[in-house]
Parts: sequence; C-alpha cells; structure tokens
Amino acid sequence: MDVRNCKKCGKLFNFTGEPLCPACAKELEAKFFDVRTYIYDNPKASMSTVAEEMDVPIQQIKKWVRQERLAFTKDSGISIECENCGRAILTGRYCSECKKKMTNQFSSMYQEKEQQHASGIKASSKGKMRFLGE
Repeated sequence: MDVRNCKKCGKLFNFTGEPLCPACAKELEAKFFDVRTYIYDNPKASMSTVAEEMDVPIQQIKKWVRQERLAFTKDSGISIECENCGRAILTGRYCSECKKKMTNQFSSMYQEKEQQHASGIKASSKGKMRFLGE
C-alpha cells in the first residue's frame, strides 16, 4: 500500500496515481465542470480571464487541454503549442501532422520487428525440434 500526503491539503491518503486525496480530487473535478461550462458560455474569453474568473491556475487549464478534456474554438484566440514542433493547437499534446508522423514511425518500427522475428524463426528452425543441452 502506497500512502502519501495530498499535494493540495497535506492529508495522508492511499496513492492511486493522482497526487490528490479523494476530497481534493473531487473538488478539482467540480472545478473542471465549472470551467468547462464557463468556456462554453464565454467562448471568446482568454485563458487568463478564465483562470481569474474561475479561480483556477492557468497551468491546470493547460493540463486539462493537454489531456483533451477541454478544447477551444478557432475563433477564441486561445491555443497551446504542439510539444514536438511548436505549432499552435487547440487541444491535446501534438498537432495532426506530428501525430501522423509518429503513427507512421511506430507502424514502420512494428513491421520491421515483425519481419525480423519472422525471418529469425525461419532461419533457426530448419524443420527440427530443438532441446536444451543438445
């Protein structure tokens, strides 16, 4: 059992991946829904205005945007940077081009590994069963 202190209130709690106790996590989740409603009602509000009006740090709003829990419209003027190339995006961690490149790289690496694995099995088997100690 992993017991830690809550990042916000300092109380001890069973750590399950989130650095907040259940009470603070519930409070943060309620703040998220309030922020989401505020952005929906005020689509052209700046991120600093949202943070100030809703009493939430800008970093928390950016975290929700990176987690794709919040997204802004194109005409809102709010954007964050792609973590790979720096291009302005509205939600997530990467722009669509960087996502596509990463997907292609992972696919080609997977196919290469599969080919190596398949050729390795064919070369070593030669139709015989192998036993340890032979």
